Amino acid sequence: MEPWILHDWSDEESVKILKRCKEAVLSNDKKGKVMIIDIVIGDESEEDEASMGIKLCFDIMTTTLVLGKERNEKEWANLFQEAGFTEYRITPLEGFRSLIEVYP
Repeated sequence: MEPWILHDWSDEESVKILKRCKEAVLSNDKKGKVMIIDIVIGDESEEDEASMGIKLCFDIMTTTLVLGKERNEKEWANLFQEAGFTEYRITPLEGFRSLIEVYP
């Protein structure tokens, strides 16, 4: 699965996708993690103007073109909790995306 995909989906559909991912990482008595590369809209004081502008542009595009959305950390955390995950870690990457590691 393309790692940069959940922003294309509504919260309800994203939870369904994450639940399936959780099933997969726990299958065959294995314990893994889900790795997501996506945008995390952050606190304005933590972002430079260019990065914030790109993130907001993507939010407008995903909202109007595919009915998805960009999410802030609290919104991501709510999705993970609803899908049954217990822990996550967000690491900003170069540019405007972040690596999100989600653990069952």
